[in-house]
Amino acid sequence: MAETEIIIEPGRQDIVFRHVFDAPRDVVWKALTDPSLIPNWYGPRMYEAIVDEMDVRPGGRWRFINRSAEGQEFGFHGVYHDVQAPERIVQTNEFEGMAGHVGLETGTLTEKDGKTTFESVALFPSVEDRDMNVANGMEWGARETYQRLEEVIAGLVARV
Repeated sequence: MAETEIIIEPGRQDIVFRHVFDAPRDVVWKALTDPSLIPNWYGPRMYEAIVDEMDVRPGGRWRFINRSAEGQEFGFHGVYHDVQAPERIVQTNEFEGMAGHVGLETGTLTEKDGKTTFESVALFPSVEDRDMNVANGMEWGARETYQRLEEVIAGLVARV
């Protein structure tokens, strides 16, 4: 399994996530944008993932929920600003537990020799917002999410 590179530079508002998938770009794109696949990889394994809304087009909205075994829910939502299949997606992201702290995520997919590099740049409203997310375990959750996404993509590749 590939390692997820997470770049967090002091004093910056962004975090860069980079992961190389052993799959063509169109397969990675499908895993990222097919609402039926999202519950299989979105968030840490300890949560059930629910797609409440997902309209992948410029101006379209999305809302996902992570639910604990005890029934506690954590909602995330945003708007798609740019969608260029299968190479780029730009969306806002807001954790409903911290309303008003809206980030902007830009994801790019680059294919080379049958492998796809997915790079996502999460831009936070401030350095303090970014640092708060890091302090709350964002890295652990992101690594597990990318691991789960890699498993889903490997399953899609195996079916082809």
